[in-house]
Amino acid sequence: MKFGNLLLPSAVCIALLIGWELFVRWAQVPAYTLPAPTVVIEALVLNWGSLVASWWFTIKITLSALGLACLGGVLIASVFALSPATERALLPLAVVLQVTPIVAVAPLILIYVESTMAALLLCAWIVAFFPILSNTVIGLRSIDANLIDLFRLYRATSWQRLALLRAPSALPYFLAGVKISGGLSLIGAVTAEMVAGAAGRDTGLASRILEASFRTETPKMFAALLLLVVTGVMVFLILNVLSRRLLVQYSRAE
Repeated sequence: MKFGNLLLPSAVCIALLIGWELFVRWAQVPAYTLPAPTVVIEALVLNWGSLVASWWFTIKITLSALGLACLGGVLIASVFALSPATERALLPLAVVLQVTPIVAVAPLILIYVESTMAALLLCAWIVAFFPILSNTVIGLRSIDANLIDLFRLYRATSWQRLALLRAPSALPYFLAGVKISGGLSLIGAVTAEMVAGAAGRDTGLASRILEASFRTETPKMFAALLLLVVTGVMVFLILNVLSRRLLVQYSRAE
C-alpha cells in the first residue's frame, strides 16, 4: 500500500479523534460514560502490564486458529476435489458449522473441552474454517476443461493434476478466503472468551473488557478495545501484503 493511499484515511481518523476529544471536553461528558481519546491512552499506559499479557494471549489464539483453519481448509478442499462423493457427504456438515452462531456453540464446547485455551481455539477455528474451505474448493474446481483434457492425455494421475494444475489456479481463491478468515478468527476468539466469562491471568482482551465493565472502568474498556482494533488492522495488513506478493509471484510463474 503506497503512502498516498494511507494519507486520506489517516487524515480522516485524526479528524475524528480530534472531534471526539473536543466534543467530550465541550459537553463535559464523564469518563465513565464516554472517555476522551487522551483518557483512553492514559488508561492504556496505566494498565499496560495486564493488557499486554492479555493482548498476546488473544494474538496467539487468533493466529493459531487461522493457521489451523488454513491447514484444515486446504486438506479437506483437496479431498473434496479428488472425491466429489466425499464432498457431497461432508460439505453439508461444514455448512452446518458455518451457519450455527458461535455464541450458541461455545457453551457446549466449554463443557466438553477441559482446557479453556483449547476451547477458545476450537471456537475461533470453527468461525475461520469455512471461508477458506469454500474458496479453496471453488478455486480447485475453476480449471479450464481443455487443460484437464491435456493432463488426461498425458496420463497424469489425480494427485499430479491436483498439485500441478488445480493447486496453482486455486491460489487466488485461497488467499481471498484467508483474508476473510483473518478477521473472523479474531472475532471468534473474542466472542468465545466473552461467552466463557473466563477470568485470571492467562486470559485475553475480552476478559479485560468484561472485568472493566463490571467495575465501570470505561477508559480501560476502550483501551482493550483499541488493542483489539489494532490487532485486526495488523492481521488485515499483513495478510494483504502477503497476498499481493504471492499473487505477483503467481502471475510471473504463469
